[in-house]
Amino acid sequence: MIRWRSGEVESVGRRWRGAVECSVRVDRRTEADPETVRALAYPRLVGEPEAGDRVLLNTNALALGLGTGGYALVVAFPDRLPVDAVGPEHGPGHIVKARYTPMQAICLAADEPDSPHHATLAAAEDVGGMPVVVADLHSALPAILAGVHADRPDARVAYVMTDGGALPGWFSRTVSDLADHLAGTVTVGQAYGGDLEAVTVHTGLLAARHVLGADVAVVAQGPGNLGTGTPWGYSGVAAGEAVNAAAVLGGRPVGSLRISDADPRPRHRGVSHHSLTAYGRVALAPADLVVPAGLPRGLAVQVAEAVAPLAHRHRVVSVECEGLDDALRRSPVKLSTMGRGLDADHAYFLAAAAAGRYAAQLLSA
Repeated sequence: MIRWRSGEVESVGRRWRGAVECSVRVDRRTEADPETVRALAYPRLVGEPEAGDRVLLNTNALALGLGTGGYALVVAFPDRLPVDAVGPEHGPGHIVKARYTPMQAICLAADEPDSPHHATLAAAEDVGGMPVVVADLHSALPAILAGVHADRPDARVAYVMTDGGALPGWFSRTVSDLADHLAGTVTVGQAYGGDLEAVTVHTGLLAARHVLGADVAVVAQGPGNLGTGTPWGYSGVAAGEAVNAAAVLGGRPVGSLRISDADPRPRHRGVSHHSLTAYGRVALAPADLVVPAGLPRGLAVQVAEAVAPLAHRHRVVSVECEGLDDALRRSPVKLSTMGRGLDADHAYFLAAAAAGRYAAQLLSA
């Protein structure tokens, strides 16, 4: 189940918040093994890599050719183990994430009794009408943020990262590069590595509102979603559950529709079948489903036909998109979804930005 390899760190490369790249010369076990691999280390888990370190690797992602996970992952530097983490910045913490896996990590969750935020979250009953934008792909995050800040540059936006994709928040260069534009990141469920940890999406939303002081929250899985080509076998179906969580906490759920006329797979053209499943069958509470105005005529017809059956439960709202293209092009991160950039899949990013704009409008309502 794990392709174990060992090797030696040749060089240490770029780094971002919580992660470091390194080049590793592999002790080749088969002819298929490359001589060197690009590896990713999470220093909070394994320590800082140095040239010459012996290293133990998990090479599953490389062997499978995963698009978002094309790294060997550093499991340990066995000859130079990091010191035990002690001190208030590392704990006390009693919450174990990635539980009962070899890399289970202990963290201090905002909602556990030892947290300085425990009393606040224990007393918090709702999120006070906070708009909660829900998306099924991590790539929607910077576009939603661009849409919010296009009209409300002062709005505090928090990202609640669910565990359907990557578990370590550190894997996301997008989150690292957006750090100065976000009120903070809350990693929930089995995900970890955010500015705050929380046990559930519910306490993650409460932490976003009452600890980070967010005006708007964005809920989406981390990078590296999992899909099987079946209606239910997709990690992003949890977007519907996020709608339910936002509603039960007194938030205003806003659904970012996955819209595309560029995806080569028919099931994702127009409105993706994943959005239709999440909002049409999983979400039991009503949400505002945002359709960007001014789509190309053929695509607009497809979208209208796809969302019409959802109107019995949700409010389908049209949002003007003037100025959103400029906002997307000013994004501090490179926009990309399934290997397609802004111009290659413009409707996808425009739809996410329109959802962000609508959330900003709710702040003034």
